[in-house]
This record gives sequence, structure tokens and C-alpha cells, in this order.
Amino acid sequence: MEEITNVMEFEEIARQKLPKMVYDYYASGAEDQWTLKENRNAFSRILFRPRILVDVSNIDLTTTVMGFKISMPIMIAPTAMLKMAHPDGEYATARAASAAGTIMTLSSLATSSIEEVASTGPGIRFFQLYVYKDRNVAAQLVRRAERAGFKAIVLTVDTPRLGRREADIKNRFVCEPLPRRIQSLLSICVQLDVKWLQTITLLPILVKGVLTAEDAKLAVQNGVAGIIVSNHGARQLDYVPATITALEEVVKAAEGRVPVFLDGGVRRGTDVFKALAMGASGVFIGRPVVFSLAADGEAGVRKVLQMLRDELELTMALSGCTSIEEITRNHIITDWDPPRSLPSSRL
Repeated sequence: MEEITNVMEFEEIARQKLPKMVYDYYASGAEDQWTLKENRNAFSRILFRPRILVDVSNIDLTTTVMGFKISMPIMIAPTAMLKMAHPDGEYATARAASAAGTIMTLSSLATSSIEEVASTGPGIRFFQLYVYKDRNVAAQLVRRAERAGFKAIVLTVDTPRLGRREADIKNRFVCEPLPRRIQSLLSICVQLDVKWLQTITLLPILVKGVLTAEDAKLAVQNGVAGIIVSNHGARQLDYVPATITALEEVVKAAEGRVPVFLDGGVRRGTDVFKALAMGASGVFIGRPVVFSLAADGEAGVRKVLQMLRDELELTMALSGCTSIEEITRNHIITDWDPPRSLPSSRL
């Protein structure tokens, strides 16, 4: 394999290696795929305001998520059926996350069981859950995750129905475990299912799929431990905002009462920095993990995590930040910010 210099290059390798149906399943978005493109494009409209004359010889990327110290604010999002990408699937991903000192979120539609992933060794792991019509299914999964040492439940709340993914229709792709068993509307989920989940588990519950202030407030009111701003990788409703665009609205609505995270479109360490500057407590990556897994198994996932870490560290150094806590809104400017002016005494 030729030298990989950035995360995006793994996608082309994956496209060449995977069957078309599988690649299209991972890569495609809903309908016109406007949001799929916008998840990336929106990052390019955020610019840096770097600070100089700062000693950046020592930079600390560590942070705390849900009470657990991790090596960097970059974590692995839940992604279905990873063994379609590589025979080692979730095993390789779990080992890579553990080696990097960060969190892996296991999909409830994984091709490896909760117990199998736990058997790969130590690591901080979250378990993603859909809102199943049959609550016994959810209860059994939660109990298994608890027994296996998983540390949080990530409740996906943006799939009352599946989005229309035209590539899957053309390819006649069928994902058997998913249809008809999922029912999740945020208004129902937060008011009923979060409360119900709290009666069967002491694990913290994060909701994934929030894009508006209204739903952020609803989530906080009903006792969630964290919010993940997500549009499901642009695979559900097309023409919703990019997650980085929706982030500040959600952060402001949460009022610091719970941490807010982001997934969708993160491909560079600069993207991670921008999300942190806009109030995210960390980011989750999905497709970069899938494509690097397809390209080179566990080694590929390790490389993606290391590349993003290295890029984030460099961005921090060049922006004058020596710790995650020092990254602020003043380090970026967006196309919707008002013009900045200095006090007259400094002109």
C-alpha cells in the first residue's frame, strides 16, 4: 500500500477493495445526498484565528468523557456490520480504539456480539441502542452490555423510519436486522424511553441524533447524561444542516448541563479543533473507521486514529493552545459571525 497522507485517502482504497454493494452502503447518504456533502463542506467555511507568542512545546490532548479519562477527544461512532468491511470487523476496531486510549461505541447491529467485543481485552466502550418496539429486546441488550463492562448507552433517536438511500435501492441491498423493529421519535424517546431505560440501568444515557435547540432542551429536561449532535451520517433526512452547523444551537440550549458531542463529516484534526471551539466536548468518527478497516484492518483503524490525533495536536500548536480546555470560540471565525473590531486604544 502506498503511503497514506490523510484520512480521506482510505476511502478510495476501500472503494477498490470492497464489493460495490458494500461500499455504496457505507458511503452513500439519503436521496440527493446534499447533507452528505454539506457535512464536509460546512467545515470549510470555518476559519482559524491563531494566537502566537505562546509556548506550545508541551501539548496535552487528554480529556474526560462521562467520567473516563481518554487520550484525545476523538472517539469511534457506532457503525453497523463491520465484518462486511473486514473479517476482523468489530474485533479489530475495539483493539485499535483500546490501543489509542479512546472510546469505541458498539452498534446494536454489529456483526460481532457484545461479549465477543468485550473478550478482545480492556477498553472503554459504549453500547448503541435503537428504540425497539419490543422493550424486552432492548432490556436484554442493555443487561448484556452491563455484564460485559460497557460504560454508557447511546440511544439513537433519529430513526422512526429508515431514510431513503437510493444506492441501496439500486443495489437491492437488504439489511435484515434493521427494518420494522426500530421505533424512535425523540419526543417519545426522551419522555418515555429515557425514563424507562433509567429504571433498568444505572449506566449514563446519551441521545444521538439531536439537531435542534428544542430537542436538546427536551433531552436535558428528561435526564440524559449527554447529547450527540448527529444527522446519522446524512443517511436519514436529506437537507438537514451539517452537524457542525447545528452544533452551536444545541450547545447553547444545553446550557452546560450535559456534555455535547458531534459526529458527521470529521476527516481532519482541524475539523476536531473547530468542533471543540464551537462547544463540543469531543467528536465521534464513523466512515473513516469503516474505510480504514476495509483498507488495512486493525492497522488501518490505528493509523486513522493516530493521523487525526497528530493533526489535532499540530492545529493546537499552530493556534496557540496547549490543552483541550484552552480551545475557545475566539480561535475560529465563521461566515455568520459579525465583523470583529478592536478597542480604539489598540488600533
